[in-house]
Amino acid sequence: MLVYPQLPTGALAQFPVQKRRQMRTLVNTAADGTVIKLADPGAAIVEWQLKYVALSDSELATLLQFFAAAEGTLNNFTFVDPMANLLAWSNDLSNAVWDAASFLSLAGANADPTGGQDAWQVTNSGTAPQDLSQTLTSPGGYVYCLSVYAKAAAPTTLSLLLGSNRSSQNLSTVWQRLACTGIGDPTTSSMTFGVELGPGAVVDIFGLQVEPQDSPSLYKPSTTGGCYENARLRDDALSFTTTDVNRHSATVNILYANNF
Repeated sequence: MLVYPQLPTGALAQFPVQKRRQMRTLVNTAADGTVIKLADPGAAIVEWQLKYVALSDSELATLLQFFAAAEGTLNNFTFVDPMANLLAWSNDLSNAVWDAASFLSLAGANADPTGGQDAWQVTNSGTAPQDLSQTLTSPGGYVYCLSVYAKAAAPTTLSLLLGSNRSSQNLSTVWQRLACTGIGDPTTSSMTFGVELGPGAVVDIFGLQVEPQDSPSLYKPSTTGGCYENARLRDDALSFTTTDVNRHSATVNILYANNF
C-alpha cells in the first residue's frame, strides 16, 4: 500500500501539527417525546493539517511525488500519526494486541513513575529469553523511536526490540527511561516493537511508546494506536510557495474516516 513519506531529513511533520477528531451521535426521538442518544464511533473522522516551512528542493519533490502517486483524493494510503503513541493499549499489557511469550507472567496495577498505578511487573520464569511485543501495520522504512520506563530490584538487563534492531540496557532499582532508535526493512509493511527479558528476570515497566521520529517525547497513553491504513488526502493538488533558493512552504491536509 502507498505510504505517506517521512522527509529525507527523517521528519514526518513539522510542529505545530493540527489534529481534529469529529464524532457523531445518533439521536432517536420516540413518539412520546423520549430522546435516546448513542455514540457512533464507526462514523468518527480524524483530520490532520501539516504545515511545512523551509522545505528543501528534495523535500518538496518527495511530497509532490507522493501527491502524484496518490492521485490527490483518489487513492488511500497508510498514515502514521506524528502526534500519537503508535502502540495500542500501552497501559494494558494484558490486552490481546500484545504478544507475550509463554513463560512471561504479567502483574498490573503497580506504582508507576508518574505517581499512578499503571506499571506492570513482568517476570520471566523460563530458562531462555522471553519477549513482550506488538506488531504494527506501519512502514518498515521509517525512522522510529521505542521508549519505556523500567526498573528492577536485582541487577539485570532489558532488551528493547525495534524490528531487527536490539538495544540491551542495564537496569537499576529506580525508574529510568530507556530508548532505542532505528529503521526497519523498507520492503515490509509492518514492524514489531517490544521488550525482551533474560531468564529469571523480574522487571517493572511502564510507558511503552513508539513514535515516528529519532528521539522520545512525553509519554502518551494510548488505546487505539496511531497507524491509519486507509487515510486520504483532502485536496487534489499540493500548492506550495517558494520563499527563497531551495526553500519552500506547503500545507498538507489528511483525513481518515472509518467508513472509507
